[in-house]
Amino acid sequence: MQFILENEGAIRLSAFIGLFCLMAILETVRPRRKRSFSRQKRWFSNFAILAIGAVCARLILPWVPVSVAFYAQQNPVLFEPVLPVVVGILLLDFCIYLQHVAMHKIPVLWRLHRLHHADLDYDVTTGIRFHPIEIVLSLLFKMAIILIFAIDPLSVILFEVILNAMAMFNHANFKLPLKLDAVLRLFIVTPDFHRVHHSSIQAETNSNYGFNISLWDRLCRTYTAQPQDGHETMQIGLEYFRDPAQLRLGKMIIQPFCKKEP
Repeated sequence: MQFILENEGAIRLSAFIGLFCLMAILETVRPRRKRSFSRQKRWFSNFAILAIGAVCARLILPWVPVSVAFYAQQNPVLFEPVLPVVVGILLLDFCIYLQHVAMHKIPVLWRLHRLHHADLDYDVTTGIRFHPIEIVLSLLFKMAIILIFAIDPLSVILFEVILNAMAMFNHANFKLPLKLDAVLRLFIVTPDFHRVHHSSIQAETNSNYGFNISLWDRLCRTYTAQPQDGHETMQIGLEYFRDPAQLRLGKMIIQPFCKKEP
């Protein structure tokens, strides 16, 4: 435990690089869908928007979630820090599920989040494609939850590692055996489970909000088992952002401020 707390940054970075490379290899050798665009056309912009978001978060926020968790241990706001590690992880995951629903339901937040859905292809880099403003707001929300419930620092670190890993896993364009997918999705969000959420059909976009645990969608009745048009032929993205020019970094940065809507 102490090792994890002392090496949080290195653990998160190592997990990110390792999982990203694994997912990229699996996408190459066992793709679920045929690519609509080359990696070169999309990956630079998707990585660049991640880098800009990380820099903005560092410049704007003087804290990171784990430092807030340490502060909450010393200065509890509403609750004493008594949550077991697993309960802390589950609480954070449910709150992130609720945040994701809010991003779709509240118009001003959707303007930020729709960048994630405007990707015209679906692969491991879609999982890192978020607008810098959304990244900052998400961090603030997460830190508020940590502070209010005094969530243990170890829970926060483990949750961050799991969230980053699962975002790459369930956005990856690789094919799981269907029988294995059927078992896994009872507990966690699989690529086929989450791909439905990236359908251009609005009813499907507004479903399957979970990132880690599939239970929340089932309990809250936001679960759609399969896309209407099938995984191989479904249209990814948004109906009103079909121009490939939207894949460029400059367009991605200004997209929330464009008025284009259905």
